[in-house]
Amino acid sequence: MSEKPQAELGKLRTEQVDEKFHLLDIMSVRELLTAMNESDSDVPKAIALQLPAIERAIDVIVDRLMQGGRLVYIGAGTSGRLGVLDAAECGPTFSILDDQVIALIAGGERAIQHAVEGAEDRPDFGVADLKSINLRASDAVVGIAASGRTPYVIGAIDYARSIGAATISLTSNPQSELSSHVDFPIEIDSGPEVLAGSTRLKSGTSQKLVLNMISTISMIRLGKTFGNLMVDLQVTNGKLRDRAIRIIESATGAPRAQAEKALEQSGFKVKIAILMILLNLDAATAKSRLESSSDRIREALSE
Repeated sequence: MSEKPQAELGKLRTEQVDEKFHLLDIMSVRELLTAMNESDSDVPKAIALQLPAIERAIDVIVDRLMQGGRLVYIGAGTSGRLGVLDAAECGPTFSILDDQVIALIAGGERAIQHAVEGAEDRPDFGVADLKSINLRASDAVVGIAASGRTPYVIGAIDYARSIGAATISLTSNPQSELSSHVDFPIEIDSGPEVLAGSTRLKSGTSQKLVLNMISTISMIRLGKTFGNLMVDLQVTNGKLRDRAIRIIESATGAPRAQAEKALEQSGFKVKIAILMILLNLDAATAKSRLESSSDRIREALSE
């Protein structure tokens, strides 16, 4: 890396030293807890300023998903790991296809738990990773980089844009280089960190919150919820079975025994079980009605 980029790195908001915390190493545990908690409280305020940008990004993501495209997160280090976490949770939460939300991290799977030196500095690695999943023009790619200058992410975004995929950035620095490469930039100015330069803190928190918004709201718009209930969850263990029964109870007002029976008869499909109870249908008829209503409970009820 040249001296000029290194000098520019030191000017980033996320790399600044907050003098308010210059005695961090001699603070008591209670003082440290208070300092971190107060610092973290800045994050939701910073996100609130970017809600219009986040809305534009979600709109295009939902449009691509409804056309059969995919949501692809790509990042390095903490940013990449947060993308992996969000993508991994979409399947069990919303019963989506395995490849509908994908996360790529510089250095591959090893980088989830271990640092892979130099991977984030290679824009060609970003391009290769997108090619490995056969990126299509119908996809939406979210480049995640606290600094907004990670070569791996910028290389990937440039390739994605060149083939017509929708491109979104999520950064923690205003007017970042990455923002100028995408169609829909999201810049969360979370400010200097309590521990100078440690972007796994406030910056990471802001990324996690925004990724929560992106994936959850996208899935809501795709009909994966009924009211504020998760009705597309995968019932894969005892805890989730109990949760599914409680969701059916809440959605229908049915007693637990009826909700449990409907869940079993539906093949452990919560949406079907809800329609069975609310419309007094058998499982096959409820399934057919749901399929003819774009897999949305509210539409099925209004037919």
